[in-house]
Amino acid sequence: MNNEDLIKKAHEAKELAYAPYSNFKVGAALLTKDGKIFTGCNIENGSYGATNCAERTAIFKAVSEGYKNFEKIAIVSSGGEFTMPCGMCLQVMSEFMLDADIILSNDSGEIKVLKVKDFLPHSFVLKK
Repeated sequence: MNNEDLIKKAHEAKELAYAPYSNFKVGAALLTKDGKIFTGCNIENGSYGATNCAERTAIFKAVSEGYKNFEKIAIVSSGGEFTMPCGMCLQVMSEFMLDADIILSNDSGEIKVLKVKDFLPHSFVLKK
């Protein structure tokens, strides 16, 4: 799957976001190495610590279905600019996709492709 198609899936996921507190909607689309796509959106909660980001939603959905090998993840938001993953999401990504691509897109249609390991070069990863 090309980056543009994955970004489109992330935009579709963004529309499902539950963000009544921040009004900042985020969508993610995760591509497994065998071609399956899992999407996620941010899900806010009145107790902010119980909020879950779009990236982790997609990853947790995939892992709960037995998938653990990921090629790339696309992330978009209602903010209009490139939306970088938070530290908690990066830590989860480093567990499952340290060498994978993060595909970011803004409202102008520009695309950035970065590696998870470039965001978090010294991540905490236990040897498996």
